[in-house]
Amino acid sequence: MNHPRDVSFEETLLPMLTDPAEAAVYIEAVMELDDPAALLVALRHVAKAHGMAEVARRADVGDKMLFKALSADGNPTLATVHKVLHAVGLRLSVAPAHA
Repeated sequence: MNHPRDVSFEETLLPMLTDPAEAAVYIEAVMELDDPAALLVALRHVAKAHGMAEVARRADVGDKMLFKALSADGNPTLATVHKVLHAVGLRLSVAPAHA
């Protein structure tokens, strides 16, 4: 997919993340990095793709709480991560670390 050089990474990424399958692959790839800060960025990208206010409404959390939880300094609870994932059509699952 070729994009003009002046298109930002987020402008290219966010439309793709509205597809739950693409969002799931993206989050799984980021989880492989074993970097909590990177996972927080990925969750923020997915929430932005769906509209932060709409995700907050679907997740039944306050707008400000969601912005704070997914900010660079955020530390969302497992319950918040679960609600955000559910609000964007994803679910949390567990798999063996080594296949």
